[in-house]
Amino acid sequence: MTSATLWIPVALSADIEVGTSAGTLVNGEERVVWRDEKGEIHVWEDRCPHRGMRMSFGFVRGDHIACLYHGWRYDTGGQCRYIPAHPDLEVPKTIKVPTFAATERAGIIWMAEEGADAADLSTLHETAEPVRSLFFDITAEAALSAVTSALPEGYSVSATTAATLTLQGNGTTVLIAAQARDAERTALHITITGNADTNARRDLILWATNLRNSLEAQTMEAA
Repeated sequence: MTSATLWIPVALSADIEVGTSAGTLVNGEERVVWRDEKGEIHVWEDRCPHRGMRMSFGFVRGDHIACLYHGWRYDTGGQCRYIPAHPDLEVPKTIKVPTFAATERAGIIWMAEEGADAADLSTLHETAEPVRSLFFDITAEAALSAVTSALPEGYSVSATTAATLTLQGNGTTVLIAAQARDAERTALHITITGNADTNARRDLILWATNLRNSLEAQTMEAA
């Protein structure tokens, strides 16, 4: 995995606090995004190998996440380390949750298959301020197209990839990263760098809200 296009945005960094988890969809498959007590981010398959309960329903304790159903506890590598019903059991190595490469860049959490190189995202700013995430019942391509058709005032497109738009304007850089939740549902994660004062962020939040409302209205009319 050597292309930045293989890194998939899954959440705003600010939305996953230390000791919390959240479920999401990536191309129709369930994923859990969680942050351990050291602040490290993890993206796994959202399923406990025991009974299939979503790991995102569980709870984070230190550098482990435990399933809500029976409390099976997993380390940051996805390996089950403790089963409450059998506290003395040496847990078999085969009991493991599939994991993915995870990194943070430009205020966004990204995932990819293991072996992906985080340097592929090096063209993005290291940090950024969150604006918001938007959720649409349209394809990722259509969502990004809607953005380019209704850019925020004072901004122009400076760079594009299959999953991102970079906007420049008003002394700031705005990154819009598209997460294909499934074939017809998309999340756009938006962050800002540069002169990201309160007014700039406020204006972008208002623009994003109007964009969402407009697309929702169009979807309802089409239905």
